[in-house]
Amino acid sequence: MKQALISVSDKRGVVEFARELKDLGYEIISTGGTYKALLEEDVKASKVSEITGFPEILDGRVKTLHPKIHGGILSLRTEEHNNQLKYHSIGHIDIVTVNLYPFAETVAKPGVTLEEAIENIDIGGPSMIRSAAKNYRNVIVVVKPEYYKTVIDELKNKGDLSCEFRLRLALEAFSHTAVYDAAIYNYFNRLQCESFPERLLLFYEKEYPLRYGENPHQSACFYKSTGRGLPEAKQLNGKELSYNNIMDTEAAWSLVNEFEKPACVIIKHNNPCGAAVGDSLPDAFDNAWACDPVSAFGGIIAFNRKVDLTTAGKLAEPFLEAVIAPGYEDTALALLQQSKKNLRILSLENTAASEWTLRSVNGGLLMQEADNVNEDEKTWSTVTEIKPDISWWDDLRLSWKVVKHVKSNAIVVVKDGVIGIGAGQMNRVGAAAIALEQAGANAKGAVLASDAFFPFADSVELAGRYGIKAIIQPGGSIRDQESIDKCNELGIAMIFTGVRHFKH
Repeated sequence: MKQALISVSDKRGVVEFARELKDLGYEIISTGGTYKALLEEDVKASKVSEITGFPEILDGRVKTLHPKIHGGILSLRTEEHNNQLKYHSIGHIDIVTVNLYPFAETVAKPGVTLEEAIENIDIGGPSMIRSAAKNYRNVIVVVKPEYYKTVIDELKNKGDLSCEFRLRLALEAFSHTAVYDAAIYNYFNRLQCESFPERLLLFYEKEYPLRYGENPHQSACFYKSTGRGLPEAKQLNGKELSYNNIMDTEAAWSLVNEFEKPACVIIKHNNPCGAAVGDSLPDAFDNAWACDPVSAFGGIIAFNRKVDLTTAGKLAEPFLEAVIAPGYEDTALALLQQSKKNLRILSLENTAASEWTLRSVNGGLLMQEADNVNEDEKTWSTVTEIKPDISWWDDLRLSWKVVKHVKSNAIVVVKDGVIGIGAGQMNRVGAAAIALEQAGANAKGAVLASDAFFPFADSVELAGRYGIKAIIQPGGSIRDQESIDKCNELGIAMIFTGVRHFKH
């Protein structure tokens, strides 16, 4: 007699699966809610307690932890094992279909108590799954409803599953329990407020494979960890996203969500090449594009407002790789889809910033809090004799937000929008030279932001030659006074924020 044990939390398709197994000659063993669901649909099943001869006890905490269950799952089909099972009146269990209590979903709910979380820690389920996966050559283990149809088709057409398919199902099973245990571990770590636990357990789900990585000779894939952020974006048009598209889109989305007013950000090679706020989205786009039209060609565009028809008309002209926004007016989307068949159009609701950043190194992982410091402008201090005029503050704030997202060493020049960016230079004066040269004559009367302090007065002197009126920087160098004195000499206001924004 062939037996299938079915006990699932996720009951999608389970009744149909059990009915198909019955038609194939399997006797069904079940528990609790699954048994009830099968019974209601006239699928005959035996209770586990009928097999074990022992009732479910402790409010269902103990029901499948019994030799007549695990013996039937773990036994090899050898003469010795078969004789032992016969002696103890234990039947083989040939299929185990189990998935686990919804622990992760439970603890994600607002206000969940520790007691509720604990009651959703499955004990018998993981034991059955691991037992079946360990014995995959003899037992088919199914943890996902997505596999039901394939399993049934294989059994109908071939009478059995191939060893390769059984192994794949076992892999899914071990993955299922590993992710489950990691979720429990991470939950209890949060209760202990351990930001950096002794062991870091991460799990990601495959979103989709990519054509290649940073370069065509590198294979790549996109994985997601949570139900938020870029993996949740809906693609409404265009070619599939590439590895570099995803990196740049994330950079654009992170920066554009720094702003409350309508904003546009343009990213190229993971650095902003344009950023602006405006009274309207078209104005923000015009000012962002004007920063560096050459670099913006083929860039990634991000907006923090729904894209209207006027803005879509502007996007329809230049070559762009992708655009991301919280949404699109119907007419705007139709225009873009008609005029830009290859443009990757992404829609994503504004999301909270990530709490952590992770970077891999050979043989290890770096983990840090994300640079989400909530800066209080009241703690900023003007350290020069010249004080910034109240009309300068919008530009100062914009420059400070943008420089945080530029690779270090970073300099950003702003006048009614970003007009110059120097990124990723080995020395600060080099970054300043690039940003100021890009701004050119427009730098006169602009403000300049630096992601870290000026260790020398050379950058200030260069800024003075271009007519910069104010500099905002963290401060904190032992040579701060040298920069302050040079600002006083050149009539430049300097603001210290007390916060550094290195981005390596």
